[in-house]
Amino acid sequence: MALSIFDLDNTLLNGDSDYLWGRFLAREGIVDGDRYERENERFYRDYRAGTLDIQEFLRFSLRPLRDHPRQRLEALRERFVAELIEPIMLAAARELIAKHQAAGDTLMIVTATNAFVTAPIAARFGIPHLIATQPAESNGQYTGEVEGVPAFREGKVIRLEQWLAEHRRDLTGSTFYSDSHNDLPLLERVERPVAVDPDTQLRAIAESRGWTILSLRD
Repeated sequence: MALSIFDLDNTLLNGDSDYLWGRFLAREGIVDGDRYERENERFYRDYRAGTLDIQEFLRFSLRPLRDHPRQRLEALRERFVAELIEPIMLAAARELIAKHQAAGDTLMIVTATNAFVTAPIAARFGIPHLIATQPAESNGQYTGEVEGVPAFREGKVIRLEQWLAEHRRDLTGSTFYSDSHNDLPLLERVERPVAVDPDTQLRAIAESRGWTILSLRD
């Protein structure tokens, strides 16, 4: 079975779940609204520009998980997914996923957004395998730190290679769908890289290399 890998934010979703989670927390008064919104916006601009300091961002984005009881966070997450994520789950993305399911492919999401936010989203798409940045835990509570390698840029390749070794799989026949030039390391590792509604940098690279360019928004 070939491996079909999907980025999540701005690929399967018409938006960025990490950014929206931060806005949701600010709206709900879980974090200092004005300051958090400013920092959230800054990190999002850095991500799009390819200049994001992933460790600085993770210290910022994982702090609310550390500072609030897990039960409350999980209740907030359910509302967040229902209110802000389900409306941006692209219909064409569901059709693409169904096509790969019908072909018997192994489906996986690989995303830099943390697993607390993304696990229920992957489940709603019916995708069984998720590689995401993993928040560290101690005694059932989040610590605000990261466990292992963040699934960002080259980290996506490292985490995928760990998964392949654990499951005795390889990348024969593999496909990766992504919108972002930040995912170039993984796009270059698979047999079939696909640029999905790509940013300017990735579009230029995809065109120069003859990669498939696809829109899930048309």
